[in-house]
Amino acid sequence: MADSFFQRVYTVIAAIPYGKVLSYGDVAKLIGYPRKARFVGFAMRVCPDDLPWHRVVKADGSIAGGDFAPVREMLLRKEGVPFLPDGRVDMPKCRAVIGSDRAES
Repeated sequence: MADSFFQRVYTVIAAIPYGKVLSYGDVAKLIGYPRKARFVGFAMRVCPDDLPWHRVVKADGSIAGGDFAPVREMLLRKEGVPFLPDGRVDMPKCRAVIGSDRAES
């Protein structure tokens, strides 16, 4: 099941458009596991490098990633993702819409 779950996470990550983001919870909802945001985080720890891993942030727009947080922020800013004065991503302005549903935190 873990491989299937991780693969579903990566399919959603691959679909996040340039300049847009999703939260871990958004990804969990989109794959049918609305209460598994933490498990999405586990999948992201081993996310393939060719996916836009930097486009997944916390529900409040905070950037996760420990030592990689500054890299993630730089990549998002380079894509034109808007940030709030406190350094969080402005989620209402840049949350991705995947499929027919709008992902919401």
